[in-house]
Amino acid sequence: MPRQLPRPRLRSTAAMFTTLTALAATCLISAPAAEPFSATPCALKRTDAHHSEGLDTWNAAYPRPARALDAVMIFLSFPDWTPMVPPAELAADHFPATSRYFQQASYGKFTLRAHPLQRWIRMPKPSTAYAIQRDWSAERRGAYLRDALAAADGQVDFSRYDVVYLVADPDAPGVDSDATKVVNMNTPLRADGTDIRRIVTVFEQHPPDRLVLAHETGHVFDLPDLYHRPTDGKGDWDTHVGDWDLMGSQFGLAPDLFAWHKWKLGWLEPRQVVCVPRGTPTRLTLEPLGAGPAIPVSRASGSPAFGLGNGTKLAVVRTGADSALAFEARGRIGNDLASCRSGVLVYRVQSGEESGRGPVEVVDAHPSTDACWGDSVYPPLADAPVGAGESFTVPGEDVRIDVEGRTAAGAWTVRITG
Repeated sequence: MPRQLPRPRLRSTAAMFTTLTALAATCLISAPAAEPFSATPCALKRTDAHHSEGLDTWNAAYPRPARALDAVMIFLSFPDWTPMVPPAELAADHFPATSRYFQQASYGKFTLRAHPLQRWIRMPKPSTAYAIQRDWSAERRGAYLRDALAAADGQVDFSRYDVVYLVADPDAPGVDSDATKVVNMNTPLRADGTDIRRIVTVFEQHPPDRLVLAHETGHVFDLPDLYHRPTDGKGDWDTHVGDWDLMGSQFGLAPDLFAWHKWKLGWLEPRQVVCVPRGTPTRLTLEPLGAGPAIPVSRASGSPAFGLGNGTKLAVVRTGADSALAFEARGRIGNDLASCRSGVLVYRVQSGEESGRGPVEVVDAHPSTDACWGDSVYPPLADAPVGAGESFTVPGEDVRIDVEGRTAAGAWTVRITG
């Protein structure tokens, strides 16, 4: 995950998934799972793009977070350094915050249960021997993973866990925090009779970046990176989604997952998604994305939001074979308590676009202004939502949204003409 530095910010390639000779990006498994939304006309088809935004079927190579999942945290020390921080303190850097984030985002439908070891497990080589860095060689990364699993195998029953976190001693001289990422294995590693297809390698400083583990865990559930990596590796990485989804930036002011992602993960019911037909004006009421039965509602936005949680969360206009426009209401509720602006957010989705190459792009309803300088990761998009009483026509799509107002309960009444 790229790190946020004081402006001007430099962005790194740390969150890009690294392919290895023996540890390559996981291939898609084509066998579809039976999904309640598979026949919905606005559900884009899953493609062979890495972490495709298609959601007509679930990629069975990934665990789906629609139930409780168990995660083991293994703490790795090295012979060239004596740890300065106990494992329990490092575990507290990430939990319960990570579990709480997913509990809120999923409306209580998903629980991530952390099982941190209470001791250090010693690696066989010094930390410097693995040459840990953001652009890690296949040979060194493979050696690190094999050594870590071999060292832990006698103390961990891997068959009990759905997610594996390898947490390195952050103070060891060879550890680089930019190397935190998920590694996918085309040929899985095996321990305790269990195939391990992906591992979250954690090299975070102490304390770590905010919500960084939630971001990496999102990849374990087949969610893509939403930052857009410049072709020359320079410039701003946050130009496509800004603050509006954790998979864009863990520092975002409104890091709740897009409604599209909640639909993909099974957290929205089919009745909570409306497919808007082309050529027919459609009136509907959109509930704030963060409002739900498991969400403590905040009045920070000045608007009441009681009694919400089970209504429409997402409207979709199909724009092509592998593209769509999505509409959702965002406000200061749940994971979005620090949101810069409230309103109806519009974004493009492309199921054929690769992770890190812009599969989602927020459409800025106020392109001539920005907001929340000093706090937003990308101020030009901080005021992107369409506000109450405003109308907006999506450039290049001939799709118009009129935000007519708010209900007494805090939902947004809109008319979409496709």
